Amino acid sequence: MNKIIFITLTVSLVFLFWGFLPRLQAEALEPVSEIQLSNGLQVLLIPNPKAPVVTVQVWYKVGSVNESYGQSGLAHLTEHLMFRGTKKYGPKQFSRIIQKNGGQDNAFTGRDYTAYFENLASDRLAIALGMESDRMTGLTVDGEKFLTERMVVQEERRLRIKDDPSASLFEEVIDTAFKSHPYKRPITGWMEDLESLTHSDFLSFYRTYYQPTNATLVVAGDFDKDILHTMIEKTFGRVPKNPVPRSRRIKEPPQEVDKRVVLRREAQLPYVLFAYHVPSFPHPDSFPLEVMSQILSGGKSSRMHQKMVYREQMALEAGADYSFSSKDPFLFFFYAQALPGHTPELIEERLFQEIEAWERLPPTQEEIQRAKNQIEAAFIFAQDSIFYQANLLGRYQTLGNWKDLNKFLPGIRAVQPSDLMRVYHTYFKGRNKTIGVLIPTEKKGNRQ
Repeated sequence: MNKIIFITLTVSLVFLFWGFLPRLQAEALEPVSEIQLSNGLQVLLIPNPKAPVVTVQVWYKVGSVNESYGQSGLAHLTEHLMFRGTKKYGPKQFSRIIQKNGGQDNAFTGRDYTAYFENLASDRLAIALGMESDRMTGLTVDGEKFLTERMVVQEERRLRIKDDPSASLFEEVIDTAFKSHPYKRPITGWMEDLESLTHSDFLSFYRTYYQPTNATLVVAGDFDKDILHTMIEKTFGRVPKNPVPRSRRIKEPPQEVDKRVVLRREAQLPYVLFAYHVPSFPHPDSFPLEVMSQILSGGKSSRMHQKMVYREQMALEAGADYSFSSKDPFLFFFYAQALPGHTPELIEERLFQEIEAWERLPPTQEEIQRAKNQIEAAFIFAQDSIFYQANLLGRYQTLGNWKDLNKFLPGIRAVQPSDLMRVYHTYFKGRNKTIGVLIPTEKKGNRQ
């Protein structure tokens, strides 16, 4: 799995295979019904009677970008606290009730969104709707519960980031690459910020962003649309309307100097990472960037794996990662972890050579077509899942508009060799690069 997937998502999001998330063949979806309640809640319904199951997802337009300076990790902590109970349902009762009814539930936090979901039998749909609407504005989290959950999040950060040197490197590179945009902050939060978060910080954040005018409800699966509409009005329709949260977009200034991060940490193998600022979907350049990423790193037949891992046997892993779906421009990564006997300097030089090779050895028509086929096929195979259909609609409605998904496959199919060379010269030449190097140090127990 690409290391960037690990660093950018919380533990509850890892399984969503973000690498293929945007590859939606929109015409393959069942017809989508779009409704807006009087309190501002956006509702997207996808009837699919193939099996007697449903997925209920609530997407909030709030993530780490909405945190104030010094409060990193607050969005993720709020996600945890959403399971700590309301007046109607006590602490930890939410998941127990869903599981008791044969369902599954979870949540995940990103830079631009926080989402909650339940997968369960269609005849239990009312249970999920009732509980999600209840906790939208009805949390009852006292100071003791807050402190307990804050410690849980701190421990999660230690295990997932602090104790993983390569994950820490990604975090440091992202922080260094951005000058002013809040994407620089880790979703899990800096430990010092987590330690200073207060119960009042949480309450203010929750009351500002957790409301119907800032949310999208997505339901996909086996249901009668008219009956479901009535159920939604009886549950979510009763949630009071509040003002739309104030949104302030920050534009990252162009990077005019190369940047470098050196992380010395107890580790077994060196790790090298390059990061370049690039636009995100639906920018026209996002399509050739996605194809480029697939050519470089799409499986064992990809360029970087074939060269650095298979033939040269100098890297344990090597590849590229393009974070296709974000509200604002993010980063394109090249990475490699050295095999024993290969220095960080050698891996850095070899990574740079691989990037430069894009101009000396442009992708062939065969490579381009194979990458396009892989991108399209990956999503088509996922079309049987009502969960992923709902996930895509919720994600893109939160980022902009779910109808933008209609642009994806036509955009991929239209990519030409000239487009691939254009984005290469636009984003991968000049001073748009941040380099991160992990240099292993001796374990404390081995020092003399």
